[in-house]
Amino acid sequence: MVVVDARGSYCPGPLMEMIKTLKQVEVGEVVEVLSSDESSAKDIPEWVKKAGHELVEVKKEDDYWRIVVKKLK
Repeated sequence: MVVVDARGSYCPGPLMEMIKTLKQVEVGEVVEVLSSDESSAKDIPEWVKKAGHELVEVKKEDDYWRIVVKKLK
C-alpha cells in the first residue's frame, strides 16, 4: 500500500496527489490518501468512480479523512 499524506493541503491538492500516485503504481495496488480537507471525502470518491477504480474505504479519523483506493486499470 502506498500512503499519500495530503493533510494540510486543500482541494484539489489531495485529489491531484492521489491521481499522480495512481499513475505510478501497478494495477491492483492500493493507495491510501490522508486528507484534512473535508471536500476530499466527496471529491475523491466521485473521481474514483468516474475513472473506473475501486473505492475501498472512506473513513473519518480524528481530524482527517482516510480514503483508500484500489487501482483497477
